[in-house]
Amino acid sequence: MTNPNDMPTPGAAREELERQLEVLRRDIRRLQLEQDLLKKANEIIKKDLGINQPPLTNREKTLLVDALRSTYTLSELLGQVGLPRSSYFYHRARLNAADRYVEVRRTIADIFERNHRCYGYRRIRASLTKQSVSISEKVVQRLMKQESLVAAAPKRRRYGSYLGEISPAPENLINRDFSATAPNEKWLTDITEFQIPAGKVYLSPMIDCFDGMVVSWAIGTRPDAALVNSMLDAAIDGVATGSDRPVVHSDRGAHYRWPGWLKRMADAKLVRSMSRKGYSPDNAACEGFFGRLKTEHFYPRDWQSATIEQFMQALDAYIRWYNEKRIKISLGSLSPVEYRRSLGIVA
Repeated sequence: MTNPNDMPTPGAAREELERQLEVLRRDIRRLQLEQDLLKKANEIIKKDLGINQPPLTNREKTLLVDALRSTYTLSELLGQVGLPRSSYFYHRARLNAADRYVEVRRTIADIFERNHRCYGYRRIRASLTKQSVSISEKVVQRLMKQESLVAAAPKRRRYGSYLGEISPAPENLINRDFSATAPNEKWLTDITEFQIPAGKVYLSPMIDCFDGMVVSWAIGTRPDAALVNSMLDAAIDGVATGSDRPVVHSDRGAHYRWPGWLKRMADAKLVRSMSRKGYSPDNAACEGFFGRLKTEHFYPRDWQSATIEQFMQALDAYIRWYNEKRIKISLGSLSPVEYRRSLGIVA
């Protein structure tokens, strides 16, 4: 028989029930917390916390804790994810520091995309400065790396138009001195080739050594006299005053030794200069323009479905952007047109 003295009193029985109920509440809360953590891990960091899944990093645990702070206590969350308090506050400070650059990241990505995905950290920083965003080069470099904004690396493939010594070559007056104190002192020219699935396209530009501006250009499907002559006609028409007599430097290609070119040069009283035979460094500044153009505009893009006409239009648009918008650090982070405008050379 049960001893009546061993029976719990009504008060003790009620306390035991309340204790068991509290244990159940804690278990339910723990299970709910586990479920909420699983859902948040899926939503925020795209990780399934099931069996054999890689463990969370402390940074990811911090993100989960912050996402559920309004529902659970910090102690509960840290205990459940196994994150020391000191580690939580360290990573939270790091995340808050990163949040300072949310808008800057967007601005950097926008500048990168609007400028043919070719700006490195120096020109990105110069563009930010123009928008009154003050930030160091190291921070820009780090943010670009984090956002995977990498300018294309240069490749080299050069078109050649040398057909032999078909007429006497003038002296190399430029002699690798590509500096100029004013516009229309020294011009450089050459031809480069683009090969796309639809066919070949050729560009003939005239580059001003003063600021790198493309004074004139012609785009066509044949590297013939008509291409270079039309480019020269446009350059001559654009000369500011009748007293300007630029030195026009080229390689020894046949285009610059045919009668049509020679007559135009003589009629405009322009001075000829030519590189040494087979020595591309003698026209390095023009080669540099071709390298930048192909690195920034040609190589990074897929021209598989482009027609010849579409490619030529895109090339023309790039050169206009190059003159009007593309900043050069050497020009005080201005484009050639902006630089000339700052000097009062153009309106």
